[in-house]
Amino acid sequence: MSEESVNVESRTSSQDKRWTIMAALLGTNTALMLFQGIEQSKDYVMIREVALAIIAAALPFQAIYFLIYTFVLEHEQRLPAERLRKLELASALCQVVSYGSLVGVAMMWYNLSSWVGISFVASSILAIFLIRNVMAPVEVVDQKTADVV
Repeated sequence: MSEESVNVESRTSSQDKRWTIMAALLGTNTALMLFQGIEQSKDYVMIREVALAIIAAALPFQAIYFLIYTFVLEHEQRLPAERLRKLELASALCQVVSYGSLVGVAMMWYNLSSWVGISFVASSILAIFLIRNVMAPVEVVDQKTADVV
């Protein structure tokens, strides 16, 4: 892929962050599939089987996310607005399904130790509440109104 084929200026910081998160999730899930899959073939455990199935179901969506991301980077200037909207919707769906793989990760960790599993679930819930609070829309306060108060 040549420098001219990708409009580097069109990438935003939030797009790069999402890409990085998805890459980390893909790496984690691939490693879990490999190592826990080997362990599963030696010692069958039903909860591990279900967790691996959840993770395996998310892997194609993670790959499609990267394909969509690259396609939009290369062709954003030439795509009609409706097509871009559909690609953004598909990308968001792929992200949601990919994040769903964390359920499989949590199941796997709970299988290792109930304390590890419970700690992961509890901290995940707290992190979700924290990020939802922090990422909520911020009202811009007019300076004249702020001086009166």
